[in-house]
Amino acid sequence: MRHALTILLVVAIAASTLSLPAPADAQPAADPTKGTILLTIFLRHDQSKTLDEIGAQLQKSRYYEKFPPKGVEIVSWYIMMGVGQVVTLRFPAEMLRAVNRSVEESAWGAYRTEFYARYDYKPIWEAMPKPGR
Repeated sequence: MRHALTILLVVAIAASTLSLPAPADAQPAADPTKGTILLTIFLRHDQSKTLDEIGAQLQKSRYYEKFPPKGVEIVSWYIMMGVGQVVTLRFPAEMLRAVNRSVEESAWGAYRTEFYARYDYKPIWEAMPKPGR
């Protein structure tokens, strides 16, 4: 009986540490950011209007219903004193028109807008060979 338990324990340990090759049809986990872009939008306050006037304009244009459109991830949303709001969004590149339209239809009149499209360079930089390292 003691030998049977020892053999069972050895087999269990070997099986748990044995690395088997992945099946040929196994796919690596999909990168959720692949095919997406980052877009930073500056929503600059119109300083000729009070906050109440800006708020009324946003309500009138249904800003809170339209921006950001469904399917868009909010990466960050900050208030910059003296500037306005800075919003960074991540979304599939094919949604760029929908994001632009949501801003045009709802934020204009309350904010002046600036757009800065970008992509995540960090993984590329990390994969590059570094001289002297």
